[in-house]
Amino acid sequence: MNWRKRKFHFHNGRGGTALTVRVVPRASRNEIAEIMPDGTLRIRLTAPPVDQKANEALIEFLAEILGVARSKIEIVAGHNSRQKLVSILDISPQEAEARIFAAYQKGLA
Repeated sequence: MNWRKRKFHFHNGRGGTALTVRVVPRASRNEIAEIMPDGTLRIRLTAPPVDQKANEALIEFLAEILGVARSKIEIVAGHNSRQKLVSILDISPQEAEARIFAAYQKGLA
């Protein structure tokens, strides 16, 4: 089949970014503990690592820091691990980095 005869359907894509995160559960408070040399965020969470509580706490914490809706954040890898890959829709990598770094510097995270 000739590719020119094929009908294509284009869709609006949503931009976003991905973060690698190392979670430390059962901490005394929720915070960004460190931005590691490879760019991974080490995040301490008060939630325990049972029944997806730490994952839910991570999504809530990142939504607050980044100023995005929880529905825009998804853990795409590492659901049962401390090392996670997180996707955030509708925010550029540059904007996410700026917001994370600002929160980290202010000690608000």
